Amino acid sequence: MDTALLLSALTMGFLGSFHCIGMCGAIALSLPVQQLSGWRKSLGILYYNTGRVLTYGMIGWLSGSIGKAVSFPGWQQKLSIILGLLLLLICCLTLRKKAIQAPAFIQKHWNNRIIGYLAPLFRQPTLRSTFLIGLLNGLLPCGLVYMAIAGAIAVHHPYQGMLFMMSFGAGTMPAMILVGLTGHMLSLRLRNSIRRSAPYVIGVMGLLLVLRGANLNIPYLSPKIVQDKMQCCHR
Repeated sequence: MDTALLLSALTMGFLGSFHCIGMCGAIALSLPVQQLSGWRKSLGILYYNTGRVLTYGMIGWLSGSIGKAVSFPGWQQKLSIILGLLLLLICCLTLRKKAIQAPAFIQKHWNNRIIGYLAPLFRQPTLRSTFLIGLLNGLLPCGLVYMAIAGAIAVHHPYQGMLFMMSFGAGTMPAMILVGLTGHMLSLRLRNSIRRSAPYVIGVMGLLLVLRGANLNIPYLSPKIVQDKMQCCHR
């Protein structure tokens, strides 16, 4: 995998983690770990975040598989460029304060189903329940996750797609662990400053995808893609 894309996923996750606090912070603060003592409380919070990252990894595997399925000759570059342009468009819309939301059907039916599975787990103060909460939390619709999925599709490989999404998830972990351990967020001013940086990170990622598909023969940034040619042998 391109190092630049991997770092972009990690950075996008880190800067976007303050968006995650707003979306998933209530879940992190409601984890059934208060009844756990000492190191078990910290371990429960770690289990929760590990579950999230593993779910992102599974989504990345599926996304990379989709990318591989459509990466027939000529489409590998085109798909990367299309996804890059999509991220640039989303970056522009975000900077213009245009909210990006999941379709109403997903918000209503999918969210309700996941929340229905989550609710009983919050009444079980065990490490297993915190891990399962994390696994299910990773399935909740999130605009930032959609951006990471676009990047995972563009890498055209299941394993690399998994690494891409897990790097994104790892980037979100420091802030989410901090919230779980301390029970409060960082200062509002600092959080808002970092949140305002997130669209620019998405824009940089979009540019990287466009350059990657441009086939400019620039090591790591825009590597040369050599299409395989079918050879026929005649006896």
